[in-house]
Amino acid sequence: MSALMSHLDGEIRDGRHHMQVRVYYEDTDFSGIVYHANYLRYMERGRTNHLRLMGAEQQALFEQAETEDSGFAFVVRSMHLDFLKPARMDDVLDVVTWPTAVKGASIMLAQEVRRREDVLVKAEVRVAFISRGRAQPIPKSIRTLMKADLIS
Repeated sequence: MSALMSHLDGEIRDGRHHMQVRVYYEDTDFSGIVYHANYLRYMERGRTNHLRLMGAEQQALFEQAETEDSGFAFVVRSMHLDFLKPARMDDVLDVVTWPTAVKGASIMLAQEVRRREDVLVKAEVRVAFISRGRAQPIPKSIRTLMKADLIS
């Protein structure tokens, strides 16, 4: 992986994935603060880049799913968000992602969007593993890749 790509994907420090995003005009509402739905986009990028840095690139997963009869995917099952403080245009935010638990077919992740030391948004995300349209136990190879066994 090139240094540029690694920088774009963020980094893992102390078991947590950190990825920076800058707030652009298009991310804000008429009052100049980040529109609430855009935090979901930032957090999705954080989860995707977390997987990429751990070696599970989304494109490779999609290609593998297409070649297998069963097919599989990770889907967001539930998400709880707390909006604590607003972000504004030109802010540089740190999207932090880390696993908190694994239970059979799902992984719980915690995420925060921070501006320096201020936590702006907190999220608890439950991601389910599905195959053939139904929840399935996460395969050992993927659990190992995601270091899920270390947190279960």
